[in-house]
Amino acid sequence: MARKETITKDEILNAAFQMTRQDGFSQVSARTLAAKAGCSTQPIFRVYKNMEELGADLYGKAIEFFHAYYSSFPHTSDTPFVNMGLAYIRFAQEEQQLFKLLFMAENRHGKSLYDLLNGEKGAVVREINHAKVYGCKDPSGMFMRMWIFIHGSACMSLTGDYDLPEADTVKLLEESYKAFLNV
Repeated sequence: MARKETITKDEILNAAFQMTRQDGFSQVSARTLAAKAGCSTQPIFRVYKNMEELGADLYGKAIEFFHAYYSSFPHTSDTPFVNMGLAYIRFAQEEQQLFKLLFMAENRHGKSLYDLLNGEKGAVVREINHAKVYGCKDPSGMFMRMWIFIHGSACMSLTGDYDLPEADTVKLLEESYKAFLNV
């Protein structure tokens, strides 16, 4: 009689996700994951061919997490790209390991940075359209200028070089948007 499976693919993925959130994906090995999940390595390799396959599923789960984070983030500014920028910077501050995995890793599993940000709900497209309605003559160019500023700020927060209070960040993003209108 075959032994009953005691650990599921979802449980393995959730354990890997928690480890990644805390310590980064580079710390997830079959042995450390097995210890975290409370099993041997055998169930991991029963549901995943290899750690790369697990990594792809984990990456998808991290994308879903980011999109849920962004969707639930309060949108308090009417200036285009400010809410998106603030959410992105705060995500980098609060979820450093996931931010590194999603936005700083070389392997994005076939996704561009734009794809990751835009998501299925078209977050970037909405912001570009909002900029157009807001009077911007080159909304796609504005996105690129704002995004370089936003991504740089988020990356600086990982090293402790960006620690502005939220109100100052909003003001800086709004001022940057207005300054870039004249470029």
